[in-house]
Parts: sequence; C-alpha cells; structure tokens
Amino acid sequence: MNIKITSDSTCDLSKELVERYGVEVFPLYVVKDEKHYKDGIEIFPDDIFAHVSSGGKMCTTSALSIGDYTERFKELSPKYDAVIHINISSGFSCCYQNACLAAEEFDNVYVVDSRNLSTGHGHVVIEACQLAAQGLSAEEIVEKLKVFVDKVDASFILNRLDYLAKGGRCSAVLAFGANLLKLKPCIEVQNGTMDAAKKYRGPYDKCMVSYIQDRLANIDELRTDRIFITHSGISQELIDLALKTVKECGNFDEIFVTRAGCTVSCHCGENTMGVLYIHK
Repeated sequence: MNIKITSDSTCDLSKELVERYGVEVFPLYVVKDEKHYKDGIEIFPDDIFAHVSSGGKMCTTSALSIGDYTERFKELSPKYDAVIHINISSGFSCCYQNACLAAEEFDNVYVVDSRNLSTGHGHVVIEACQLAAQGLSAEEIVEKLKVFVDKVDASFILNRLDYLAKGGRCSAVLAFGANLLKLKPCIEVQNGTMDAAKKYRGPYDKCMVSYIQDRLANIDELRTDRIFITHSGISQELIDLALKTVKECGNFDEIFVTRAGCTVSCHCGENTMGVLYIHK
C-alpha cells in the first residue's frame, strides 16, 4: 500500500528525519501579541525567546482547526491509498479531536493520538513510517501504534522556571525558591499529560548528567535502536556532554540530537533538555 504519514509540527523531528521518512508536517500556530504565526515556518523558538527577554508577553500555541485539517486531508487523500495522521497528545491540545472530526469526511484517513509531545511524539511518527515501509496495512499500523504509544518515555530537565511561572503553570514564589536553591526539576509525560518528577540540585551540567543516568539506569528494559536528545537551545558543550553520557549508559544504534520547536519552547524556555526513548 502507498501510505502517507503526516504529523503535527509538535513532533520536533529534524529536517533530515522529515526528509528521510517522507513525513508531511502540519504546522500549529504560535500566538504572539495576538497575532497567529505558523510554527516552524513564520516563527521559531529564538523569536519567542527574544520577544520574552525584551519584555514581551508570553507566547502561546494554538491548535489547527477542523478546517485546517480538512484542507490538508482533502489535498493528500486522493494521492495515497491511506493517510495516517499522528497528533500531539489529546491531553495537551484539541488537535486530535479536530483531526478526528475532519477525518470523518474521508474513507482513507486515520488519526492516531501520540499521547506525547516533542520527540516522544516523534518516536510514534518514525514507528509509523517504519511499519508502513514493512508493507503493513493502514489498519494494522494504527493497531500497532495504539500499543506502541504507551512504550514511549519522554521527559525534560529544566534550567529555569520563569516560563512556567509566566505561563501560569507554577507560582512565581515557587520559581524564585527553585532558582534560589538551584533546583532543576524534571518533568515527564505520564498518561498523556505532563507531571513533575525528580528535582535535581546544583549546576545545570551536573544535574543534566544525573538526570540522564537516572532515566537510562534500566537500559536492559529499553529498545536501543534509537533515542532522542532534544533541547530548546543549549550550548554545544552541553550537547557534547549529553551525548557522552548517553553513550556511556547504553549502546544505541542511532542517537538523534534535535532542537525543540515552539511548543516546548513556549512553555519551558531556554536551556531545557530531555532524553526520549522506548521501552521494550
């Protein structure tokens, strides 16, 4: 079957991976000063950081509408035997609901809830592409993905809490206290939503190493074909340190380093980094 895999831009896959797997990416919207911009096309994370650092209001993200999805599905549906669209978790956005409503108009469009974000979502997209390359039917791919989504492990360690505070996701007092105590919280995806996990204390580089070692401690329970190191803008020195630490923890076939898009950047700010992998 000739199956097309599509995704929301929240999957944070690099240009190289999008081209390798032939993924069609639908950009979400970023709202800055009440104007809507297409994620990754008209606005980028550094634009958000510059806007906030200059005193601007926090940017927010906005879902694609039913009409947006209908327009894209109408374009792709006649060209392929099937289209499988993979959304950001329904726990974070109404994208999945809107895509499902739009897909009702087409006999060959399938919608999958990734129950994740960033390259946790990206893992689901790549898995779908690999299953399609094996010649599975659209129905078979969708059923396998429903099982696969619960095996994806996504988390990030934050260097700052001011973005969460400004966005109303934690109090200013909590953010101040965390900064004062040099706390670096880990947030993880659980059951399709974000939740706080372990808090690390000390310089960011040391916290980052401890975070990676903790997450990959049970390496025998993990698939080692691929892992993502995804960040919202960290130094090359920290990227090299993260790569070194991941390699010391396990022998992964492919380690992808990707830059987080506007969704993670809007909520977490700069110097956020995560390792995202798959359980067996």
